[in-house]
Amino acid sequence: MKQFREAVEARDTDAMEALLAPDVVFTSPVAFKPYAGKAVTAAILRGVLRVFSDFRYEREIVDGPQSALIFRTKVGDTDVTGCDFITVGDDGLITEFMVMVRPLRGATALAEAMGAQFDQILAEASAAESNTEQAVEGQ
Repeated sequence: MKQFREAVEARDTDAMEALLAPDVVFTSPVAFKPYAGKAVTAAILRGVLRVFSDFRYEREIVDGPQSALIFRTKVGDTDVTGCDFITVGDDGLITEFMVMVRPLRGATALAEAMGAQFDQILAEASAAESNTEQAVEGQ
C-alpha cells in the first residue's frame, strides 16, 4: 500500500483519510472491539500520529489486496515495534486496517497514550460525521 505508506511518512492526514473506504474497519492493538467507519478511523490515525515519535516503516510485504507494513516507533520513552495489516477493495480504498504491536510494555504505553487522546478522537469523529451528513443533506 505504497500510497498509504507515503501519506503516513509525510504525516499527511488528509491523504491518509482519502485512502479509507467509507465502511473501513479498524482493529486496534489495545481495544477489544473494532471501530467501523471512515470518520473514527481517520480520527484514530490522527491520534496515533500525535503519540508516536520517530515513526518509520521498515518493511512492506504485499500479497494482492493485502499488505503488511512493519514499523518501529516510540511512545514516550518506550520503543515499540508493530505491523499495520491493510486490505484494500477493488476501488483501491482501505477496507480493513488492523494494527499489532509489541512488546507488552509498548502496547501498555500505547494504550495509556491513546486513552488520553480518546475524548479528542471521539469529538473529531463526531464532527466529521456531522459534516458528512450535512454535506449529503445539502445535495
